[in-house]
Amino acid sequence: MNLPNLITMARILSVPLIVWTITSGHMLPAFLLFLTAGLSDAVDGFLAKRFNMATELGAMLDPLADKALIVSIYVALSFSEALPLWVVILVVSRDILIIGGFLVAMMIDRPMPVRPHPVSKLNTVAQILLAGMVLASLGLNFDAGWIVPALIGLVTILTLLSIGFYVAEWIRHFGTNGSVD
Repeated sequence: MNLPNLITMARILSVPLIVWTITSGHMLPAFLLFLTAGLSDAVDGFLAKRFNMATELGAMLDPLADKALIVSIYVALSFSEALPLWVVILVVSRDILIIGGFLVAMMIDRPMPVRPHPVSKLNTVAQILLAGMVLASLGLNFDAGWIVPALIGLVTILTLLSIGFYVAEWIRHFGTNGSVD
């Protein structure tokens, strides 16, 4: 356990607090916690790379922290009626589909390398921007106007594309390694 991993663990532990602030209607603290979580992600990544502190544990914890944070924020924003339920269902379903696909591949002894597709990386950025914009507009009390609907559209398109790329990758993977029983 090193400093970058401790920072990542703190980000994971902050998730319930962020969810509570959102669902309690305390949007300014929620926005500030969201910003702090984003900053901590940048700091732990910088420290791990710059000072050669990258670990196998960190490589597993960091994406887990990111997913826990995004999924939890989306669900909380849906409960608060700040995001449409269908967007949250789409985003969460995609993550469940991806995790499920990799778990099934491991269970049938045909593991796949975990390589995020470039579209998935763009999708994550769009998801973060959407959550940040919604939290900022609610926490700082301003009308985001057309930006939130545009980001919802972008997240929807990128999420569907990401699902398509992962399904195609799974079809290729299972097709080249034999049949699935």
